[in-house]
Amino acid sequence: MKNIFVGNLDFNVSEDELRNLFATYGQVDRVSIVTDRDTGRSRGFGFVEMANAEEGEKAIAALNGTQLAGRTLNVNEARPKAERVGSGGRDRGGRGSGRRSRW
Repeated sequence: MKNIFVGNLDFNVSEDELRNLFATYGQVDRVSIVTDRDTGRSRGFGFVEMANAEEGEKAIAALNGTQLAGRTLNVNEARPKAERVGSGGRDRGGRGSGRRSRW
């Protein structure tokens, strides 16, 4: 399986359009366009999962730098999601945090 990042998407591009674009290179298992939590509007990037890694590599090579809906796509292998440490940079406890500790 190959997980592919697709950036610089036009905000009006649909998941179906993205699926059809990648389907010319092989079987597409899943397409997800990332949306803003509050507005539901596209954030201009998404992910495509292809069943076959070789087909995914071909799609990346062929589609990176091409145009879709007037925008030049940034297509590459998705990096693993980094683990988030805390939330909002807040201290989550421990010494000196103002929380009581049994230590």
